[in-house]
Amino acid sequence: MMRSLLVRGMLVGLAAAALALVVAWIYGEPQVGHAIAFEEAHAAHEGHEPEVVSRTVQKTAGLITAMAVYGVALGGLFSIAFAFAHGRLGRLGARATAALVALAGFVAIELVPFLKYPATPPAVGDPETIGSRTALYFGMVALGVLATTAAVIVCRRLVPRLGAWNAVIASTAGFAVVIGLVYRLTPKPNAIPEHFPATVLWDFRIASLGVQLVLWATIGLLFGYLTERALAHHPARTAVPAGT
Repeated sequence: MMRSLLVRGMLVGLAAAALALVVAWIYGEPQVGHAIAFEEAHAAHEGHEPEVVSRTVQKTAGLITAMAVYGVALGGLFSIAFAFAHGRLGRLGARATAALVALAGFVAIELVPFLKYPATPPAVGDPETIGSRTALYFGMVALGVLATTAAVIVCRRLVPRLGAWNAVIASTAGFAVVIGLVYRLTPKPNAIPEHFPATVLWDFRIASLGVQLVLWATIGLLFGYLTERALAHHPARTAVPAGT
């Protein structure tokens, strides 16, 4: 049962990575090229260090490999989260559960940290702040996961008292208040060099968010569709009991 879900999740993650890769190539890679050109133009007087990995390899084999590994890993983790959630969210079926898990995952892992620490093109920013910026970003990811998990738990407990609609509104409002306080209390280092093109920065960040949106949406929708079909054909073998 769990093995079937895990394999399905990894394959779905690979398919989602292929679609996200197309978005990255069309919208993200041109902005990375502009950012590298900006850095090279401003560092010309200092000389150029030899490239360990050529730009051509970075945007082809390197990007394909990274996206595939990320997609497979994300799909596997998604299947585990789905197995835990299925049967615990009221009467939601496999498709609705997968969509809800994908939405929660996107908000917790991508949107919450993005709104505070949006993506920055490679080769841009002060190298001395990379460590601190990375720590702040992953700290925000952890807080996003905790806050989202808490919101789901609170929503479930409020449903018998307030009803489904009011429980969702109350838990969402509480989630927004917590995240707002976290945003207010956490620092935001300025890593963007002066005179960096604002259009390039904006387009890169939108492309980065778009890649993640395509990835999560594809995983949620495709995994839910395939799992619903599997449940229809083999309910006893593939269903995930609510108490496990």
